[in-house]
Amino acid sequence: MDQKLKVGILGATGMVGQRFISLLEDHPWFEVVTVAASPRSAGKTYEEAVGDRWKMTTPMPEAVKNLVVLNVNEVEKVAATVDFMFSAVDMTKEEIKAIEEAYAKTETPVVSNNSAHRWTPDVPMVVPEINADHFEVIKDQKKRLGTTRGFIAVKPNCSIQSYAPCLAAWKEFGPKEVVATTYQAISGAGKTFKDWPEMVENIIPFIGGEEEKSEQEPLRVLGKVENGEIVKAELPKITCQCIRVPVLNGHTAAVFVNFEKKPTKEQLIEKLVNFKGFPQEAGLPSAPKHFIRYMEEENRPQVQLDVDYENGMGVSIGRLREDSMFDFKFVGLSHNTIRGAAGGAVLCAEALTAKGYIAKK
Repeated sequence: MDQKLKVGILGATGMVGQRFISLLEDHPWFEVVTVAASPRSAGKTYEEAVGDRWKMTTPMPEAVKNLVVLNVNEVEKVAATVDFMFSAVDMTKEEIKAIEEAYAKTETPVVSNNSAHRWTPDVPMVVPEINADHFEVIKDQKKRLGTTRGFIAVKPNCSIQSYAPCLAAWKEFGPKEVVATTYQAISGAGKTFKDWPEMVENIIPFIGGEEEKSEQEPLRVLGKVENGEIVKAELPKITCQCIRVPVLNGHTAAVFVNFEKKPTKEQLIEKLVNFKGFPQEAGLPSAPKHFIRYMEEENRPQVQLDVDYENGMGVSIGRLREDSMFDFKFVGLSHNTIRGAAGGAVLCAEALTAKGYIAKK
C-alpha cells in the first residue's frame, strides 16, 4: 500500500480502544491519526485523558500520546480527519446504533467492536476466515443509508471465537446440536484484577446477555445473504452457559457436539488444522498463518501457555474425544481482547480494504 489509510478510534480511552491503539502501532496499512472519546476527555491529550488507566502490558505508543482527544459526538468534525473508523464507544445500544450510522452517513466506513448493529439485517457480522462473503450485503446497506462509501461492519461477540470456527470447519459433517460452557476472562468486562478485586479466587456464574449472544451469533456467522440481508442458519441448535472466571485474558469453552453425519476423530482434526479463509489466502497483515491448531496433549490448551498463539489471533483446540451422550466433545481457547475484540475488528478492516470497500477518501 503506497500510503497508509488514516484511522480514527471512537471510544479510544477504554480498554478495547487501548487495544486498538496497541495493535495498530506500526501497522503496515493503517495509521491512527484521530482519537475520540466522551466530552469529559475531549481537549486533553490522549496521555492525559487515559492517565493511570492504561491497561495494556505494553507501553502506550509514543505516536498517540500527544494526539488531542476529540469529542465523539462532534461527528462531522471527527469524520473529516480520517478515511475510516474503528468503534469501541461505551454508550447505550440505541446511542451506539445512532452514532455509528451518523458516522457512516458522513461517507466514513465504521468497523465496530460493539454489539449494537450485530442484528441489523444489512450489517455484516464477520469472522473473516468464515464468512467474508457476507460483506456483499454492504451494497444494500449503502442504499438504505444513502451513501456511496459509508457503511457499518461488525465483528461478533468474543465468547464465540473459541468454538464457532470449529463448527465452520466441520460444516460438511452437519453439526446439529451444540452444548457449550464458556469460562470467560475478566478483561471481557473491561476490567483488570486491580479494578475488580472480588474476582480474585472467585467465579461468577452470570454474564449479562452473554448466553443469548453465544447461542445466536454463531448462527448469523454461519448464515447466508438473501435479498439484501443476512439470514441466520437454522442449525446447529446451540445452548450455552457463560461463567466469569479469575483469568485476565482468554476465553475457554467446553463443548459437546452431535453431527448429522458422524465423522471420525481423525477427520475432525484434519478439517481443523487445514481450515483457512480469505485472510490466509490474501496474506492480510494481522491474519494468523494457521487459524486453528489442534493440541494433542491431554492438559492443553491452557490460558497461560496458549492464549497468545499466533499473536492472539489464532484458536487452540484440544481434548477432542468421543462422548457417551454426544458424538464428540472438545475444549477451545481464544484471546478475547485480540481475536475476540480489537484484533478481530482490525482483521475485518484489512479484509474490507483488500476487497475494495475501504479506501482513501
